[in-house]
Amino acid sequence: MQHYLHHLIDHFGYVGIMIALMLGIVGLPIPDELLLIYTGYRVSTGAFSYPLAFLVCLFGATTGISLGYILGITLGLPFLHKFGPKLHITEKRLQQTKTLFSKLGPAVLFICYFIPGVRHLAAFWAGVNAYDWRKFALFAYSGAVVWVAVFLTIGTYFESRWMAFRQYIDAYRPFLFSVFLAVFIFTVFYWHAQQKQKPPD
Repeated sequence: MQHYLHHLIDHFGYVGIMIALMLGIVGLPIPDELLLIYTGYRVSTGAFSYPLAFLVCLFGATTGISLGYILGITLGLPFLHKFGPKLHITEKRLQQTKTLFSKLGPAVLFICYFIPGVRHLAAFWAGVNAYDWRKFALFAYSGAVVWVAVFLTIGTYFESRWMAFRQYIDAYRPFLFSVFLAVFIFTVFYWHAQQKQKPPD
């Protein structure tokens, strides 16, 4: 798969990056983080412009997650149960996404990019539950900005070491996600606790 991604980027440039990210967010088995890191690496070699690469990656990510939202509204859960396994979307992933939504609400749309498997389902689940479009866009698009910036910048500033980072991400992705999720949940609960302690106006 990685060989084909490199071929796609080398031959189709920015358009190839955008299409690959869009399809990866929708649900195809594309290593999105590695694609962003490799794109950042190509930025460091002068093949791409960072601002333009960032905008293209952001457009691909937001388009993909928007398509997921629209599919959720129009097709619903029966479609996911029927065709999900063909897109490597398991019942376990679906239940995990449902649980996260019940605990964190639409904030899941912000962190879902950092959770392989869940990011393919979060937008679909938001559509199924008829989340307000403005609320969806606020969380989903701001999360895309952070996600793209993090991995694109990693690839840009570590240049030829991107291969080592690819292996590092593959090996430690579950651990990194657990740490990120724990920090995020702690921050959310701490903020709620602070709000409750404030005296009413």
